Amino acid sequence: MGPAELLVLTFPQATITRETAVALRTLRTAGDIRVIDSLVVTRHADGAATYGELADFEHLRGVVADGGHELPLIGPQDAQEAAELLEPGSVALLVLIEHAWAEAAAEALRAVGGRIASGVRIPPETIEEAVRAAEARLATEG
Repeated sequence: MGPAELLVLTFPQATITRETAVALRTLRTAGDIRVIDSLVVTRHADGAATYGELADFEHLRGVVADGGHELPLIGPQDAQEAAELLEPGSVALLVLIEHAWAEAAAEALRAVGGRIASGVRIPPETIEEAVRAAEARLATEG
């Protein structure tokens, strides 16, 4: 198995649209990731939070899962933590993924006694800002 990661994807509307979920299907079908589990968390306008499996939402059935069964690894505590991030009237999709593209590298590391001990997710906006700063620095130096 390659490295795994729990992503919390938030959306400003009260439900996940089919079009939004289809974007995840593109990643899955490309073979880059494997969805291990997923959960939808909704913070209602009154502030109450609820959660459910994708299969609980008719318009989302089969969008992320392979047709096989997801493992029930994301639980109520994860849902509660995600709900705390949400504004009333918004929704989150929690997705536990395996980075399938890195499986061979992870296996090679394990074969020699190594392991992936940690990882840091850097938001694309941070990388873009750093690139702009580096380009500006190079422009003034050159």
